[in-house]
Amino acid sequence: MSMRSFSDRIRHAVLFELIGIAIFTPAAAWLFNQPVAHTGVIGVVSATVATIWNLLFNLGFDHALVRFTGRVVKTMPIRVAHAMLFEAGLIVLLIPFVAWYLGISLWAALMMDISIVAFYLVYAFVFNIAYDRVFPVRPLKAYGGVASRALPA
Repeated sequence: MSMRSFSDRIRHAVLFELIGIAIFTPAAAWLFNQPVAHTGVIGVVSATVATIWNLLFNLGFDHALVRFTGRVVKTMPIRVAHAMLFEAGLIVLLIPFVAWYLGISLWAALMMDISIVAFYLVYAFVFNIAYDRVFPVRPLKAYGGVASRALPA
């Protein structure tokens, strides 16, 4: 059995958000005809919330995966479910902020967020496959089989 270390989870979350915000901010400003400053604030707040959500969600998801399957290997259907569940949780967390900050209705914020989620759904899917290839999960046996020991990043 294998599981990612806490430091690896931090690296994953930070890289995901930095790359995502670098793409999101200018694209959202252009797409929604909003000032870059507004999409930048939404991007930074969203990235902060998403980073915390990313850490908590991925930790919980991996533990649930181990509990139900006995491993953390993600098949393609599991990856699709992972990405969709992550984004659904993020929508619930972010819609009220976006509506308030831009002074728009919750419905308008939801419609805006659907396009943002579509981007991040694809981005999360591709990013996680790439991340797993660049930073593969190492078996616990390689580290003495002690599940509580932090794995090197």
